[in-house]
Amino acid sequence: MASSIYIDGQWRSALGGATREIRSPADGSLVAVVSEAGVEDALAAISAARGSFDSGIFSSLSWSERSALLSKVADLLERDLEILAALESGDTGKRIIEAKYDVADVAATFRHFAALALEQGDRAVDSGQPHISSRITHEGIGVCSLIGPWNYPLLQIAWKVAPALAAGCSFILKPSELTPSTAIHLMKLLEEVGIPIGVANLVTGAGSVIGDTLTSDPRVDLVSFTGGLPTGKRIMAKAAETVKRVALELGGKNPNIIFADADLDAAIDFAVTAAFLHSGQVCSAGTRLILERPIHDRVVKEIVRRAKLIRIGAPADLTAETGPLISAGHLKKVEEYLAKGVAEGATLLVGGARCAAPELANGWFFPPTVLDNCNTSMYCVQEESFGPILTVEVFDTEEEAIRIGNDTIYGLSGAVWSSDIARTERVSKALRHGTIWINDYGPYKPAAEWGGFKASGNGRELGEHGLQEYLEIKHIWTNNSPSKSEWFADGN
Repeated sequence: MASSIYIDGQWRSALGGATREIRSPADGSLVAVVSEAGVEDALAAISAARGSFDSGIFSSLSWSERSALLSKVADLLERDLEILAALESGDTGKRIIEAKYDVADVAATFRHFAALALEQGDRAVDSGQPHISSRITHEGIGVCSLIGPWNYPLLQIAWKVAPALAAGCSFILKPSELTPSTAIHLMKLLEEVGIPIGVANLVTGAGSVIGDTLTSDPRVDLVSFTGGLPTGKRIMAKAAETVKRVALELGGKNPNIIFADADLDAAIDFAVTAAFLHSGQVCSAGTRLILERPIHDRVVKEIVRRAKLIRIGAPADLTAETGPLISAGHLKKVEEYLAKGVAEGATLLVGGARCAAPELANGWFFPPTVLDNCNTSMYCVQEESFGPILTVEVFDTEEEAIRIGNDTIYGLSGAVWSSDIARTERVSKALRHGTIWINDYGPYKPAAEWGGFKASGNGRELGEHGLQEYLEIKHIWTNNSPSKSEWFADGN
């Protein structure tokens, strides 16, 4: 299937005729053939979105009508859970069970924004004058370019599509060129629930080809992007040309701080998951383990033991606990990242070379890896690997733990482990990261905002603010008894 572009209510192929093969990271098998959009396709999608928004065909619907549509989408997501999980697993190589969790989270996201839409309304402002009505209202920002990543393809685009629809916006969705299959299916579900023509548009293809068009065109009012820092910077620069709003989630280098008085059995268990879930291809992965010095040996020894036991395999392997990296190119980047860390003086304790097992030979598998004796001056501590590589640092005081945890250009998430509640509160307050877990790692809820400080981006997804990103605020002042102001003399 190559007709994967959806513009103005029509499925079609790229105008230039180009296609792309989507292959499984687990074994290289062909998953799908999709259209490879060019600039002309992107411009057509923008035109369709602009026309639909300006017509009011969707933006003029009531909050309750748009809420009902989102609820119907959630119903269909749950109906098609098995289909979507298979598509997601095929594109990413992740286990089916993980893909099913993701789809359930997607449905929950749509339900969250459906409920939040019903809470919206105007706010009255006291003018101090009985004949004056003053109110604040919220309207959809307009046309949105929504650009998603490859690690959680459906979930991350749902964080954008659901609030955009709740707000009454029209959009162009561009999933990662590596993982487009669930975005295509989502568009079919929007079509099924009766989304008006031109509101939802999909272009599949490389960001290097159509990204600048989607982010610089003056007809686009907002760009929401999840991905790497260099691309995020380019999007900000392009968006600045037309002073459009941007919402960016650009990854993290997330500290997981464990004090000696923590429940170490639990802390170690979560540290393993935080670092190696989905082979470390998680923006909030706890890849910086920061240990109080007295517990270093015990914790590291046990994490290394656990890392050796992790079963790596393809989605079809029901005993597998984690899967491949997304591509050959990404595998090479992870290998280069590791080599730099070792060259800087980090001690390799486990892992460190692509998997050699015959059954994994056709995929992009890299084992759980631990680098000890690290510090914040190292490339491997400062830069994001987006792979299953855990770095280990030590501290002696609470102040030092905070300093180390904040010594990064990123600020997405982090965790602190201690039985001293007052300490955990102090440390969590001092850490400059958008989400802090205390004696836990990783959970999130659609009702809680998600996003980062510093180079991890700007704006927030989910929660209440995740909807506000897609709204403009308008003040409407009504004089119900107008009379002359007599500010200037009228000569009479």
